[in-house]
Amino acid sequence: MTLVSPAALSQAATAIRMLAADAVQKAKSGHPGMPMGMAEIALALWRAEGGAVRHNPANPAWPDRDRVVVSNGHGSMLLYAVLHLTGYALTAEDLASFRQLHSRTPGHPEVDVTPGVETTTGPLGQGLANAVGMALAERLLAETFNRPGHAIIDHHTWVLLGDGCLMEGISHEACSLAGRLGLGKLICLYDDNGISIDGHVEGWFSDDTPARFRAYGWQVIEDVDGHDVAAVASAVAEARADTTHPTLICCKTVIGKGSPGKAGTHDVHGAPLGDAEIAAMRASLDWPHAPFVVPDEVRAVFDARARGAEAEADWTNRLAAYRAAFPDLAAELERRLAGRLPDTFDALAAETLDALDKAGDVATRKASQMVIGHLAPAVPEMVGGSADLTGSNLTDWKGVTRINDAPAGRYLSAGVREFGLAAIFNGMALHGGFIPFAGTFLVFSDYERNAIRMAALMKRRVIHVLTHDSIGLGEDGPTHQPVEHAAALRLIHNLAVWRPCDGYETAVAWISALRNADGPAALLLSRQNLPAQPRTPEQKAAVAQGGYVLSGRANARAVILASGSEVGLALSAQALLEKDGVAVSVVSVPNLGLFMAQDKATRDAVLPAGLPRVAVEAGHPDPWWKLVGLDGAVIGMTTFGESAPAPVLFKHFGFTPEAVAAKVKDVIGA
Repeated sequence: MTLVSPAALSQAATAIRMLAADAVQKAKSGHPGMPMGMAEIALALWRAEGGAVRHNPANPAWPDRDRVVVSNGHGSMLLYAVLHLTGYALTAEDLASFRQLHSRTPGHPEVDVTPGVETTTGPLGQGLANAVGMALAERLLAETFNRPGHAIIDHHTWVLLGDGCLMEGISHEACSLAGRLGLGKLICLYDDNGISIDGHVEGWFSDDTPARFRAYGWQVIEDVDGHDVAAVASAVAEARADTTHPTLICCKTVIGKGSPGKAGTHDVHGAPLGDAEIAAMRASLDWPHAPFVVPDEVRAVFDARARGAEAEADWTNRLAAYRAAFPDLAAELERRLAGRLPDTFDALAAETLDALDKAGDVATRKASQMVIGHLAPAVPEMVGGSADLTGSNLTDWKGVTRINDAPAGRYLSAGVREFGLAAIFNGMALHGGFIPFAGTFLVFSDYERNAIRMAALMKRRVIHVLTHDSIGLGEDGPTHQPVEHAAALRLIHNLAVWRPCDGYETAVAWISALRNADGPAALLLSRQNLPAQPRTPEQKAAVAQGGYVLSGRANARAVILASGSEVGLALSAQALLEKDGVAVSVVSVPNLGLFMAQDKATRDAVLPAGLPRVAVEAGHPDPWWKLVGLDGAVIGMTTFGESAPAPVLFKHFGFTPEAVAAKVKDVIGA
């Protein structure tokens, strides 16, 4: 290994500081303090000779690369500077376009936008939780596919994080679970600079962080000088030597180091330094180069292209040997990493639909478990979990082993950690090789919401099984009865929200969610049994469009639209109205957003123009107005719930056939 002189390392750290300061100054927006303070930590990880991170700038998607997560994502310029200097396809012009429209250097790192970025970070703590999922994915794949002499999956997950990540409650959820699971290839470097936006953190963050992480079961390495590359590298080597515990390396740093007038203050956290301060910084650091210019000798300290190509070539050769020794395993690994469903999936899906069509009257949470039982044994990338509600969410299946108990298990009992579970499963989806699905009550999607939003933003396939979807959960009362939650989830772009009315629609929802590799899904499922609905082949095919005529009448005077448990209610109202000589059609809308996205001809075939409409759903009414129009009506929940048995509640809140029939008559003037 070629030794790099202290002077060269100093200049390399200066390059990171100046790139960050210049980019933020040019954008007139950003956070220069973290990149300036973590420059030497970046060197310990990414320098060409002796750096800890194994990666190949020419192939950011190399499956066995190390994953690096900058959880304190406001310091994105640290990552952009390193990616640029190590040889990724990120140019000086890209750095100069920091935070500009459609640039490859957005304000916070975004996966699939910038080469080398592993996850979208910014909401603090979630990157750390994603990394726990990535480390878990690595371990599960290694346990499943590695064989003696063939360690084909063998990489580390690295996290840069700051005080903000540790203050967020999700850090407790994720890191407590990581310690319990013994994720020894997870290594976190804590930028302990004592500063956040409001100033010195001791006024609001005086935790004994090392003691906290030791209590979780982590290895903790304290009092590392974060500005001493050798000290950080030594701590990293110590971390790697412990393969049974995740590691937190506590690095003492000075935020904004290199700024003569602002280092160590909150002034450098989230604002440009100013032209005068940057000029003074250039002079004090002996950096005479123009903005975004880095001398070749400094670039050489970082350039990872040759080492990365060699590392990937070695892995490719090992993969070839693995393929020769275990051709079936290799093919299965490559399929899963590519995100392709098994070749048998279409036939399996047809069998599942047929089985659920015959399921009879069943709660949709139970129908969901039946679907999982059909699919999961044949789709090994499916990994389930629940936030301490397995017996209620019904997210397990016969014969599954728990990750908590078995190294190659497929079910995670996450404890009461809804937010952490959702973000950890985002990390598993980002890593590749898995389709995770997480269970909790619909009302607790509030805890998960930002992680669900991040999966939608990142276009990652994570499935949320959200049960007890209405006042139908009954006696637990308004704290547990979701009212606004379906409406709130439908507002998240790129999230497929399904509220099926019976077993068949539940199977369609699951199959659609599994086939959609470009985004997450939320399945809103009932606690109580719901009646199975008969369908023609044409109606069965139409479920996948999100809304369809379940019970049509040629002479209909109105349409009743419903989802979930209220579809059966709508059909009962239809029968009452027909006794009074009023013909209506009933439309089931298991996925409101998907139906709205259909072409006009499809929507008009389901909802003929000029025909009055009444929607009924035991949730917030607002989403339905765009379907019924101002001349229609919506029967929904306009208050929070109450504590009582479900049948009592449905009657109390007006979800009865008589109330629906009366509303239809009112709308049509009958």
